[in-house]
Amino acid sequence: MNGEVKWYRASLKETFSLLESNKEGLSEDEASFRLSTYGYNEVEAKKKHGQLYLFARQFASPLIYVLIAAAIVTFFLKEYADTAVIAGVVLANAIIGFVQEKKAENALESLARMMRPEATVLRNGQRKVIPSRELVVGDVVLFDAGARVPADVRLFQTKNLRIDESALTGESMAVEKNTTAISGEDVPLADQKNMAFSATLVTQGVGYGVVVATGPRTEIGKISELIKESESISTPLIRTINHLSKLLFVVILFVSVLTFIIGRLQGFEYLEIFLASVSLAVAAIPEGLPALITISLAIGVKSMASKNAIMRNLPSVETLGSATVICSDKTGTLTMNQMTVTTIYTSEGWFDVTGEGYLPKGTFASEGVQVSPHDYGSLMETLKAGFLCNDAYLREEGGVVGDPTEGALLVSALKASSFHLPRIDSLPFESEKRFMATLHEKDEKSNIIFVKGSPETIIRMCSSKYGDEEVFDPTEILEVASNMASEGLRVIAMAYREVGSDREEVKEEDIDDLIFLGLQGMRDPPREEVRDAIKKCKTAGIRVIMITGDHGLTGHSIANQLGITTEGVLTGSELDSMSDEHLHEKLEYVSVFARTSPENKSRIVRLLQEQGEVVAVTGDGINDAPALKRADIGVAMGKSGTEVAKEASDMVLADDNFASIVNAVEEGRDVYDKIQKVILWMLPTNAAEGLAVMAAVLLGITNPPLLPLHILWINTVTAIGLGVPIVFEPKESLLLRRHPRPPEEPLLLPVIKQRIVLVALLMVTATFLLFFFEINNQKTPVATAQTIALNTIVFFEIFYLFSSKSIYENIFDRLFSNMAMLAGVIVVVLLQLLITYNPLINGILDTAPLRLVDWVIIVIIASSVFFVIETEKMLRKRQKSKIAR
Repeated sequence: MNGEVKWYRASLKETFSLLESNKEGLSEDEASFRLSTYGYNEVEAKKKHGQLYLFARQFASPLIYVLIAAAIVTFFLKEYADTAVIAGVVLANAIIGFVQEKKAENALESLARMMRPEATVLRNGQRKVIPSRELVVGDVVLFDAGARVPADVRLFQTKNLRIDESALTGESMAVEKNTTAISGEDVPLADQKNMAFSATLVTQGVGYGVVVATGPRTEIGKISELIKESESISTPLIRTINHLSKLLFVVILFVSVLTFIIGRLQGFEYLEIFLASVSLAVAAIPEGLPALITISLAIGVKSMASKNAIMRNLPSVETLGSATVICSDKTGTLTMNQMTVTTIYTSEGWFDVTGEGYLPKGTFASEGVQVSPHDYGSLMETLKAGFLCNDAYLREEGGVVGDPTEGALLVSALKASSFHLPRIDSLPFESEKRFMATLHEKDEKSNIIFVKGSPETIIRMCSSKYGDEEVFDPTEILEVASNMASEGLRVIAMAYREVGSDREEVKEEDIDDLIFLGLQGMRDPPREEVRDAIKKCKTAGIRVIMITGDHGLTGHSIANQLGITTEGVLTGSELDSMSDEHLHEKLEYVSVFARTSPENKSRIVRLLQEQGEVVAVTGDGINDAPALKRADIGVAMGKSGTEVAKEASDMVLADDNFASIVNAVEEGRDVYDKIQKVILWMLPTNAAEGLAVMAAVLLGITNPPLLPLHILWINTVTAIGLGVPIVFEPKESLLLRRHPRPPEEPLLLPVIKQRIVLVALLMVTATFLLFFFEINNQKTPVATAQTIALNTIVFFEIFYLFSSKSIYENIFDRLFSNMAMLAGVIVVVLLQLLITYNPLINGILDTAPLRLVDWVIIVIIASSVFFVIETEKMLRKRQKSKIAR
């Protein structure tokens, strides 16, 4: 059959004849294609990329390129100490990144559950069991309850067949299947009742069909192609760091060239001024910045992992913190993907049922008051009918075997009691008849037939109702059922009929003159913790959008329960007929999209990104994978999520808890805060060192305050001893009350730029003045004056470090909140004492011992930066408060 013919429109005769003319073997591509049958695993990624690739990509940053260039230049200039330090920083950064991503990869592998299904086929008149990957177009396959469909199959025989397609379409309820050809164009997958799709799960009945597509030609295969075509989006953090790196590169290059030109005009020798210019570049380049950013991200990864959020790559840690929109799948993400009876209607009134999922624990209430179900005969009989007219059963370890609807009826009954009447015979459910009946032994004198099915079918068979056999109004009951359905409930009707004890089988003609018992309304309930999570998202300035393959009515009902604000619902067919411009407008106020295809989801994400949003997408199904990859950050479910969804994602929730996303948002914002604090502290100090070199050239000083080895020492010791502790700073309060930062907001905020200038000028001015005072007035030896300048710069960095604990807030109440910072300061001070007083190091670094009075002066001058910055924060806060009024 050629690809232009729609399988769901083909008659059975056409199906077989066309297949015979197009029977084909499995191609090499299809044989290697794993996505459609048992998922794509991290093992495949390893084979494709290897550990070397994972390590090599840690070097993909403009700032790293600048450092590598600096290392090469210093090597050719025979400044081997500089080369070694810079290379060590680059290598350490790569190792940290590699180790953290490897940990994330291993954690993901521990979650993976590879499915390697087999298929039962009829070949040459014989039934065979073969690996699914060996299926070819034209094979006849058969499957029953519990089996996973091995390929896309056109059904030609079914018996009570129901298939759970939630992983593919997002519809939470199992779909009844039949063999009737379907007319129409572009029929949604969820409405193709005569097709069984690869990787979906049979919950009930038996089906026979002809394989019409395997591998990449299946609906899941098409999704995989869409995943490949989806553009991988760079994270906001990577974009901002790349921008910062380029800016620093241009500025440092310009200043170095300018210094070289000025030095030549001052009469410096070529080599001498070239070395000075390189020293300036090395001083100004924040060598420790990539490593500190990586460490910040790694700590964020570890913290998130402890809260069940496993990050698959480091930059994604921060991305979630800057998310402005979360597009969430409904089934299994916002809801439990477990049908639950919530409402029962009988002749004695309405009853609400508590409890969720397939755990038989809950209570019954009437008009808001908890009641005992044993006090209401109609309620108990309705529950009994649902329990006995049922082919499903509950697993001891949890979950249901069989149809989810029947599982929900079992659980609702067990919340009241367990019912035991021996079954004699049954009429299984058939989609054409829309009811199921079972015959049970009641007592010595009579047997009883229980019937359940669609309200329209059951009510038509009834002539009276339980407890009030004289009054029976079918119209009233149908209206009740319709109202329940309008609230997003799936409604099942129950009835019964007593027969003689000699009856040993139930026939279709027996299913009339029934007594109506009641209606049970069920839904896939929202996860309890999600309501609070969505409230927190709103407080944090994050909009939540539901994108589901389920019915619009169901999606809208769940959205209302969870507090997702929306003006109506848009369906996939409406999206298909809508231009991008029109959909842009709708996205402003519509937050529920139903009956969507993978293409619809990916398109919504793309348009939101075009509007400037940072989009996170959550999901667990195969149908979610393209949107997960397209998003700024894709969040897959670890337990219920398919391997395809996990592979396409950036983050995996190990506990499938949407609420964990909120914790991850807070961690992401904290990571970005810490990165900004690292930059806030590091750039002014590097700028001061660079300015010191440039000032010495401008002033024609042959003995500058800082030697190249001094600069190298400062950068190495302070980056480790003072820079690293910043990332251990406790979270600032109210992170989730801030609105997300604008996606294109630079790391160098205006306040950081102003502080860079203020602190750099203060440091270099004070250091130079102290140096010249010692040289000219105190007649201090050059080595001693340079040692004073070296220690002054370091102590400036120490005092400024405490001010960098917060960008905006005064830190007097949290001055000693970070024990790692205090330990780092102590270590740096001890190292400064070591290089000042150790004779061996004095000879290497050209340093000299200092007097006690020198230390007093150094501390007094260096501490000025702390008081200046804290005063500036206070004045800025007052100014902001005046503007707000």
